[in-house]
Amino acid sequence: MDEARLNDFMGKLVNDMGGAAMLANVILGEELGLYRAMADSQLISPEALAGKTGCNPRLVREWLSAHAASGYMEHSDGQFRLPEEQALALAIEDSPVYIAGGIGVVASFFHDKDKLVKAMRGDGGLPWGDHHPCMFSGTERFFRPGYKAHLISEWLPALDGVVAKLEAGAKVADIGCGHGASTVIMAQAFPRSTFVGFDYHAPSVSVSTQRAEEGGVCDRASFFRGTAKDYPGEDYDLICYFDCLHDMGDPVGAAKHAYESLKPDGTVLLVEPFANDALDDNINPVGRLFYAASTFICTPNSLSQEVGLGLGAQAGEARLRQVFTEAGFSSFRRATQTPFNLILEARK
Repeated sequence: MDEARLNDFMGKLVNDMGGAAMLANVILGEELGLYRAMADSQLISPEALAGKTGCNPRLVREWLSAHAASGYMEHSDGQFRLPEEQALALAIEDSPVYIAGGIGVVASFFHDKDKLVKAMRGDGGLPWGDHHPCMFSGTERFFRPGYKAHLISEWLPALDGVVAKLEAGAKVADIGCGHGASTVIMAQAFPRSTFVGFDYHAPSVSVSTQRAEEGGVCDRASFFRGTAKDYPGEDYDLICYFDCLHDMGDPVGAAKHAYESLKPDGTVLLVEPFANDALDDNINPVGRLFYAASTFICTPNSLSQEVGLGLGAQAGEARLRQVFTEAGFSSFRRATQTPFNLILEARK
């Protein structure tokens, strides 16, 4: 046995245990408004922060100390400061890197552990709708900052001729729309176009309808229950899949339905988690996060449905290209990318 190697691995495990514990503390701080109360990046005492947020001062001190020990905050003479950079990720919800609200996704892994044990020992299936409710709210809050930062300014302009159509007035379908974050963002940016979101999860359809009302776009963004293989319409200018195609049991069937539902010059926008084509090329922090999430969410959801292809969150561009080629599309390309997403375009 290599004792040094063992010690290195034990250090990694302890670090990961601390990270998991800190994520629970992040969820706590986000819900209690502790980060928002520190968003000005000024030094504050535990007692003052407790007074601002209505929390117990002794527990606030312990929570702050955990953040200082983790490098999330700075500490000086009994006071604590949330630096500006950390505030962007933890306190400022309009920030493109805001992550605190999305960590509820990880919390659902622990809530749903027994369901995954059953899936692992059975057919592998766990439907999306069977997850803990924090999965659904966390997913919306995890993806929304990235959509707000990139969708209108970068991703849609990277598609051939799509922005001009949206500005003139296009018909758009958002498949697997979840809570409607992507749909509402597009509807707000392109008032001459109409947007229809489809999701098979009825509670999500209700929430997305509420989001459209809150966003002032209910006159041009509507939401309905439907699957990726049976939604109505045959004249869409743009069909979108935001971080959902790999979760589907039959992505080829979904792509075939999109092919049939598009206008002759229509476009598919496919946004997928960033992945290279080989496992060895995904051994990095992003791949680590997405493979772990795929174990609990994406692959079990696919295995719970017909066909059960099980692409997983790290399918990679080549495998996704194969899906659309099999569905009949003649053009498939990477339009752009971010560290977390591949943005792909498919055309007839």
